Amino acid sequence: MISSNKRLEAMPFGGLYEIYAKANKLEEQGKRIIHMEIGRPDFDSPTFAKEAVKISLDNQEVHYTDVNGIERLRKAICEKEERRFGLKYDYNSEITVTAGAAEAIGVIMLTMMDFGDEIITPSPFFSAYREQALIAGVKLVEVPVLMSENWELNVDEIEKRISPRTKMLLINSPNNPAGYVLNRENLEKIAALAKEKDLIIISDECYDEFIYNEKHVSISTLNGMRDRTLVVKSASKSFSMTGWRIGYVLGPENAIKYINKVHQNFSTCATSFAQGGAVEAFKNGDNFIDNMVKEFKKRGDYLYEAFTKIDGLKIVKPKGAFYAFPDITSFGMSETEICNYLLEEAGVVGVPGSSFGDYGKGHIRLAYCRSYEDIVEACEKMKLAFNKLL
Repeated sequence: MISSNKRLEAMPFGGLYEIYAKANKLEEQGKRIIHMEIGRPDFDSPTFAKEAVKISLDNQEVHYTDVNGIERLRKAICEKEERRFGLKYDYNSEITVTAGAAEAIGVIMLTMMDFGDEIITPSPFFSAYREQALIAGVKLVEVPVLMSENWELNVDEIEKRISPRTKMLLINSPNNPAGYVLNRENLEKIAALAKEKDLIIISDECYDEFIYNEKHVSISTLNGMRDRTLVVKSASKSFSMTGWRIGYVLGPENAIKYINKVHQNFSTCATSFAQGGAVEAFKNGDNFIDNMVKEFKKRGDYLYEAFTKIDGLKIVKPKGAFYAFPDITSFGMSETEICNYLLEEAGVVGVPGSSFGDYGKGHIRLAYCRSYEDIVEACEKMKLAFNKLL
């Protein structure tokens, strides 16, 4: 009988995909379901990017590309990063295009770490981090970031967890699932610690465009951090291109060349014609991004105000990304029980907070990248459902 290795035996099933499957089954039976479990913008991909894909196909751009991506895409990405965020990278040697940001993070772990090494990350965190660490054979060490402390990262808590095996620190700002943003002061403290302890930083900045009333700062722009930081981003959220699978890593040349060694043996290259279309998104997509972010802010503001009026629900207003991560402990049920209850009672799908690490327990994640009308309807139905529990 075929069985997995010990590392994968430790990888849990359930969470998002379990509740998603239940929701789909109910939807097939005719129940009205509002999907707030998946972080997928409801906008279509930009028309000009889709048209560019057609041109790529007509031009027979259907074969392997350079492992680090086609030159005109690497150039368009680097120009966009400098234009929007002041990040300056050489498109010839300091970027590689991957099959999404998830591949990028997994490849970095496999490239930069040995079996038994430790990587520290604030918790709650994007659920794939834990699984990718298990696959890579490294230990993920969680640092608590708590709603009771206004989702403020205490860098002293990171330092307490550094051991002789610690090699990397993985940060995510804006954060999925809690919606907090690391400001310059936070990042300066993290940078000082990384330099003191000689740590490599993975900076997951996939939600860099989704910041409300603040400005995104990349730790790579701070003094002395460019050469020890690997910035991971993607087209998925910013351009609503989740299925295109275009991600990328920005970093020093000596790191990128080794990352490509692993990347080329996992996916060879990102899809050729998707790269062709993505060029136009990065070159001409600024207005598309700004309009989408403006709409998501409107939805997030509505959801936050509605949640503050639900007795028993605790929430801190998200500063970035497009998730609400309320505390549901006052209802006397686990996060999984609450998600199943909301699905059956209100037809609203959320994700148990335990899917996002030990410090996600007691919370549920709800993505407000659905239509404004869906958000309004979901909030009304959830209020009625929660009121029945009091």
